[in-house]
Amino acid sequence: MRLWINGFEPFVLLIPLVSWAAPASVPESYLLKPSLCYCLERLACRPDIVVGDMGYIHQETKRYFRTRWNLAVLTKMKADMQAHCNYSPTEPLRCRQGQALAWLGYDPADQQHWFGPLGDELLCQWCWHRSTCPGQFTLAAAEHETFFGAIPLNTALAHKLLHSVRSWIEPAQAFEKNQLGLKVMFHNSLRFCWAVCLLADSAVLLRSLAILNQPLPEEPLANLLPRQTSFLFE
Repeated sequence: MRLWINGFEPFVLLIPLVSWAAPASVPESYLLKPSLCYCLERLACRPDIVVGDMGYIHQETKRYFRTRWNLAVLTKMKADMQAHCNYSPTEPLRCRQGQALAWLGYDPADQQHWFGPLGDELLCQWCWHRSTCPGQFTLAAAEHETFFGAIPLNTALAHKLLHSVRSWIEPAQAFEKNQLGLKVMFHNSLRFCWAVCLLADSAVLLRSLAILNQPLPEEPLANLLPRQTSFLFE
């Protein structure tokens, strides 16, 4: 689990919060709940949004964090799950008369999402249900935990998190795999692997601390740029 330092602007900076060394037979989705519980109990850190990989996280786990902690666990839908879902991540929700709806927000008190008419050219002015239409609609988050959850997948926020923020993980881990030499190492001992993981996290934390305390210059290659020699003749 990595924490995004959003106040740092020169580049994307992710620091490790929780790392696991487990046998290959242990699914990664099983490690989310103990990781978040550890963050809350030991680090006093409760993230508002967790972006995961694909839809391998059980919907019961997502529902647990949404209802208990008001925490959004956001993942893409697998192809087989999307085939059986009545909603599309790339299409807006629509009312019964075909008007596109925009997401207005999630109310954790009643665990429902609010939607309203979207766009400038609304169909509402020609709708024969206009006199009785409330103008806003609600859908329960529990109707489809992966699609709705605390942030519906067809919103601009979810699209940004899943297609931009999620893609930062692999480049951030490249430092650990390449510069620390973990990519060429083979661990046949779980205990030894755990010790290496702790050393790798320590190196990443120290590197991040150095970057935050001593920001990079505006032009890091300034000393290597060509310069015009000046001759001071008298």
